[in-house]
Amino acid sequence: MDMTTFAVNNFGDTRSGGLAGPMGLFVIVLMSIATVLLIRNMNKRLRRLPDSFPDAKQTQREAEIAQLNADLARSGVAEGVADSDTSRSTATGVATEGEVTGNTTQRDGDSADGDPRRV
Repeated sequence: MDMTTFAVNNFGDTRSGGLAGPMGLFVIVLMSIATVLLIRNMNKRLRRLPDSFPDAKQTQREAEIAQLNADLARSGVAEGVADSDTSRSTATGVATEGEVTGNTTQRDGDSADGDPRRV
């Protein structure tokens, strides 16, 4: 029995895959750098967010009221509505179930959270 037959390489040329290790390291380092940059960017964006957001229902209600007022002003019906508002305000002063009271949470022209850039 000859021992040289057991030492034969049947797997082809093993030197051609010699670049796989350094390329794998390069890809891992690149992905690590990208992850660090993404985390830093997200932290900057999260720090810029406000502490709390306004109530969604209140914001939607204010937007609907503003839209209705704009529609009324555009159609020229606003004069008649102002008269009915004054007569209603001089009535009993008690709001019925379907009536909206005149209490607001913001100054005219500002947003609910006080940011003058948002309306």
